[in-house]
Amino acid sequence: MASYLLSKSSFIKGLQCDKHLYLYKYHYNEMDEFSEMQKAIFQRGMNVGLLAQQLFPGGVDTSPKNQFDYANCLKKTIKEIHSGSKIIYEAGFQFNEVLSIADIIVNGKGDWKVYEVKSSTSISETYMNDAALQYYVISNSGLKIKDFSIIYINNQYLRQGNLDINSLFVIESVLDQILPLQEFITTNVERLKQMLKKKKMPDIDIGEHCHNPYMCGFFNYCRKHIPEYSVFDFSGMHLTKKYDLYREGIIELDDVPDDSSLGKKNKLQLNVYKSGKPQIQADEIKNFIDDLNYPLYFMDFETFQPAVPLFDNSRTYQQIPFQYSIHYKETKESKLKHSEFLAEAGEDPRPEFIFKLLEATGKSGDIIVYNKAFEITRLKEIARDFPEFSAEIEKRILRIKDLMLPFQRNYYYAPEMKGSYSIKAVLPALVPELSYDELEINEGGLASIAFESLFTETDMIKISEIRKQLLDYCKLDTLAMVRILERLEQLQILHNITHKLFNTHCF
Repeated sequence: MASYLLSKSSFIKGLQCDKHLYLYKYHYNEMDEFSEMQKAIFQRGMNVGLLAQQLFPGGVDTSPKNQFDYANCLKKTIKEIHSGSKIIYEAGFQFNEVLSIADIIVNGKGDWKVYEVKSSTSISETYMNDAALQYYVISNSGLKIKDFSIIYINNQYLRQGNLDINSLFVIESVLDQILPLQEFITTNVERLKQMLKKKKMPDIDIGEHCHNPYMCGFFNYCRKHIPEYSVFDFSGMHLTKKYDLYREGIIELDDVPDDSSLGKKNKLQLNVYKSGKPQIQADEIKNFIDDLNYPLYFMDFETFQPAVPLFDNSRTYQQIPFQYSIHYKETKESKLKHSEFLAEAGEDPRPEFIFKLLEATGKSGDIIVYNKAFEITRLKEIARDFPEFSAEIEKRILRIKDLMLPFQRNYYYAPEMKGSYSIKAVLPALVPELSYDELEINEGGLASIAFESLFTETDMIKISEIRKQLLDYCKLDTLAMVRILERLEQLQILHNITHKLFNTHCF
């Protein structure tokens, strides 16, 4: 059986960029390492695909054992089709050196319906191109296709009781949309095949295509000439503007002309970078600090987003809080105290989470968070799903204040922040002695993945390790807020002393 040059995934890479496809085909080892988040997304896609098979139960699985076992997959598919199987999972087809593995195919009366499963909640242009390529391969392999549908997740589904597979998924025919794409598919299949047969890397520079429709798998490989801190780090600048600067030969921040057309925040970022000194608006910092009311509760949540709702009164991809950390100071001079909660995997964590959170945050004093939109939205969702807590939740929401504000509004901006006002950018600038670098779990995405993994983990030692890592991470988030506020207070005091000395000297 002849080998193949293209597959569904590699064809999409080729549509994005010829060089992307070439590198994937001939320099696979140069590909950027998959992040834990990317691995989780891949696994989620596989899990959703398996779940969708329940829409068409009793099928035969012809999937390859691995990526090199495609020939056996093709043979098994042909055998099952000829033997009269009605439903086949992971059916393999090849035509014109292009391989396609269809998620589900269902035999009617002499013709077939093809189903492609996606773990997203809508159909994108990329999915259409994917489906169109599959139709091209399968129909030209001799299978008569009556219909072609994409199965995706219904974002309006609210779980109540047992999982309702038919309500969880949407099945949408796309045959009428992919038939007009067949000429486009044929043209690009031939173009990409010819490019690959030349075995010469296409000379394509970086550009906006590196980000669309997905971040290129060789993003870092193609950016070896870009310094660690460059015009691509301009905060809030439109991607096209960054590449316009790059195409003008302006790459390092030192290359940016003083009269360059930049927005206010980017000018600040550039000026602070060139001076090497932070900008401090002491009066604004003072106003922010003076507006705080003790006792102070420094609060942080962690959430996870299962694609398939696990609990009653939860939706697809809903952010479910499972953990909090609170550092507490009764007065500015009092000793710092800490409380925390981490749910057990299995039961819905929200009722216990909110009950203990309401208890831990008391009746008075400000609740300090970093990016209050996130915490407030989660609290409102719990109030919606568990109305018995809504009155107390509303009281807590009214007490929330955002520690991100002084940095978002540039009351304090330092070169180390590199245009970002996230807590992980602010911390090295203000509190370098604290760091996330030594933590196994050091960002929210990893925390989400780690907690979700506990639902299937059986090794008690590993469960204990993951729980400790989760607690350490969330605790550092709130401790970081405490130390950041303390440093802001010190800056404001230092400014007052300097201001008084200056006035005395002038007098």
